[in-house]
Amino acid sequence: MKMRIVADSSANLLEMKDVEFASVPLHIIVGERDYADTAEIDLAAFQQHLRDYKGKTTTAAPSPGEWEEAFGDADVIFCLTLTGAMSGTHNSAVIAGESYESEHPGAKVYVLDSLSTGPEIYLLAEKTRELILAGMEPEKIYEEIRAYHQTTHLYFSLASVDNFAKNGRVSHVIAKGIGLMGIRIVGTASPEGTLDFKGKCRGDKKALALILEKMKELGYKGGRVVIAHNQNEEAALQLKMRIEELFGFFNGVIHPERALCCYYAEPGSVMVGFEA
Repeated sequence: MKMRIVADSSANLLEMKDVEFASVPLHIIVGERDYADTAEIDLAAFQQHLRDYKGKTTTAAPSPGEWEEAFGDADVIFCLTLTGAMSGTHNSAVIAGESYESEHPGAKVYVLDSLSTGPEIYLLAEKTRELILAGMEPEKIYEEIRAYHQTTHLYFSLASVDNFAKNGRVSHVIAKGIGLMGIRIVGTASPEGTLDFKGKCRGDKKALALILEKMKELGYKGGRVVIAHNQNEEAALQLKMRIEELFGFFNGVIHPERALCCYYAEPGSVMVGFEA
């Protein structure tokens, strides 16, 4: 039985060791240019174009056809998606899964709405990989992933929310002043999969302290952590150091964001997925 993990590009994942994996690109539209969030994208040039362009920009979900192509010829697919509350990505994956199952009798596509993005999807993908390699049956894997999802969370520190405001996802009142004088907005993915802003802080140090406070409130005790950043490795390393100071070790990874997360978590931002 051939199993495959498929996640959209908001997971910031391009490959996984010892399992079949595929990333399905979201699209960022800047004027007449359609940037597909693939391994080939030049992230520096992409972000420079975003800074220079003064017109409307937006994002687009992968088509059902792009999802189906990523399924390959697997018998069992575990499909992890960006929150359906803020994107058509999940719905597109569901349509693709139904089509794939009808065209491949006996195949099964499990689609899980992360109600989140970035590092939290990364954690779900890692857990899925672990269960596949343990030889667990597909239905049990899906049950375990859903249970594990109840223990994972996402927090973020955003240096700007201009693109959120341009897309109507936050008000221009909230967006005003973020990034100026080092102001950061700290928030989380709500249980419904929407943005839940928790407060504004001046500087990375205070923003990271608030994130750590919220992690501990949610029951974090040294579990797995995934930190993604947009041109702010210094803040990511600061958070790693604080976790080490508090718990004696850091059980996680740090990596740069890819294009979709870079679009919304703009330069200077940090995203943190963790197990409670």
